[in-house]
Amino acid sequence: MLYGICPQSIVALRFTPDDGSEMVSQLLYGEHFKILEARKKWSRIRLAHDNCEGWVTNLQILQIPEHEYLKIDKEGTINYATDIISHVCSEGKSILQPIVLGSVLGNSESLKSDFEGELASGARDKSCLIDTALLYLKAPYLKGGKTPFGIDCSGFTQMVYRINGHQLFRDAEQQSKQGDALSFIEESEPGDLAFFDNSEGIIDHVGIILKDNYIIHVYGEVRIDRLDHTGIFNTDKKLYSHQLRVIKKII
Repeated sequence: MLYGICPQSIVALRFTPDDGSEMVSQLLYGEHFKILEARKKWSRIRLAHDNCEGWVTNLQILQIPEHEYLKIDKEGTINYATDIISHVCSEGKSILQPIVLGSVLGNSESLKSDFEGELASGARDKSCLIDTALLYLKAPYLKGGKTPFGIDCSGFTQMVYRINGHQLFRDAEQQSKQGDALSFIEESEPGDLAFFDNSEGIIDHVGIILKDNYIIHVYGEVRIDRLDHTGIFNTDKKLYSHQLRVIKKII
């Protein structure tokens, strides 16, 4: 088995080994993974933190030894960048490399770099979820994205929870199987997750509940709308954009 880590700011994780293939997710700086299949130009990988699989170009990843992968995996505390944009300076180089909110820092022997910025580590209070979520406001929708410069609904909820020390799966349907279901919106509190389904009953959307019956979610962009027992009421279009399926308390 081969192992790797992401030395780039953002790397596309694709469905097939082709630059034109659908992006299923992204790698952020410092994320580590297993290499399931290595080819001349592409590798199929499995991310350590959520088991998401896809293809990345070999030019954008760095192989690491097994002992380093296992050491990172066993460390209980992970440090996440909490600024929308910050920088690292690689050891022995004078070039600043920009990294984004949610990048992983300080856990790798191979990515030796200096970092000056705000970090979060460990499980933080539930109230911190909302502060983190608001940092993504106005981020444009991007299928497979998970950064303030392009993000999808489940990437948004995953990153908000992850930065605060809590793990979610990658897509909305998987996330809907986590936590405890609530019977009514009135039982929820800020930070809980609301899930929505399509006409076929498949859960395809998720957002984070705010106080006073509002929700922050991704619909064209990260935005705030009204939430009631029917679903999300889009305050711009004056209509319901999503049908509520279930509310889950994760923490």
